[in-house]
Amino acid sequence: MNGAFTIIAEESDAGQRLDTVVAAHLPVCSRSLAATLIVGKHILVDQQPKKPGYRIKSGDLIQGHIPAAEPVEYEPEPIPLDILYQDRHIIVINKPPGLVVHPAPGHRRGTLVNALLYHCPDLGAIGGEIRPGIVHRLDKDTSGTMIAAKNAAAQEKLARQFKAREVQKKYLALVYGELPSDTGQITLPIGRHPVDRKRMSTTTRKGRAAETTWKVRERLAGLTLLELNLKTGRTHQIRVHCATIGHPVVGDPVYRSRKLFSNLKDKLSNHSLPAIAALKSADRQMLHAWQLSLTHPHSGQYMTFESPLPEDMEALMVILRENG
Repeated sequence: MNGAFTIIAEESDAGQRLDTVVAAHLPVCSRSLAATLIVGKHILVDQQPKKPGYRIKSGDLIQGHIPAAEPVEYEPEPIPLDILYQDRHIIVINKPPGLVVHPAPGHRRGTLVNALLYHCPDLGAIGGEIRPGIVHRLDKDTSGTMIAAKNAAAQEKLARQFKAREVQKKYLALVYGELPSDTGQITLPIGRHPVDRKRMSTTTRKGRAAETTWKVRERLAGLTLLELNLKTGRTHQIRVHCATIGHPVVGDPVYRSRKLFSNLKDKLSNHSLPAIAALKSADRQMLHAWQLSLTHPHSGQYMTFESPLPEDMEALMVILRENG
């Protein structure tokens, strides 16, 4: 929405925050954008600047101007995407391993954002820019289901669901070792590693609560395929939790254990050489975002999206079953 607007507060608006009322009356304006415009004095109440948390009174005259959305600085690129679902509010994709989600120094091209700018010509304004709304992320080498918003209203409602932990996220991971039970729960806090700042750790003084539940999907010789349910969404959560309990994800370059791989080689017989070679050649963590369940931000319908295992992980599983 571009240009000036006028809102006369109604009885139903009384007592609510100014940014909330603006967002409610202007569906294309998110609460976060409204707050930014209010702080910048682009939205006034009775011709006076107010704070985003100002409590509205019935009859208040709210006037403002939403500037035209600017094109985002990143270039659209025709990167192939496996699109699971798309409408004018959201897009859901099966992210391949190796694809960086968001442009950053050193990765300004070839990212998921560049691909979405190309595949979604109907993107709306988010934060004053024409861009996709990334509400959650997957590590570069983690594959699977991701959702992005196409407009500010959808982004805000999705972000609220993720923050309130109303989104169900299920992963599949191939880990070293044979877990003693079929189900379990890990509730270890996660924070930045005290020495290596590129790693996360459960032994940090400033850890944040993290909860992962798991169940065994398949047992192999010295390995286990797990289905994991994230109750929280900390950085590297599954990788850190699995490594901490002694079952790191196969192929993980950061949290791997050379000792576990050596023990596995000793345990397997000579006829399992193809399996050993396949495990050794795994060049990324065998972690896949399998299912994502949430409420559609516009229709209110509860939806579940599912991504099949990527080719490299499926091929590894086949080799392990045949030669494990």
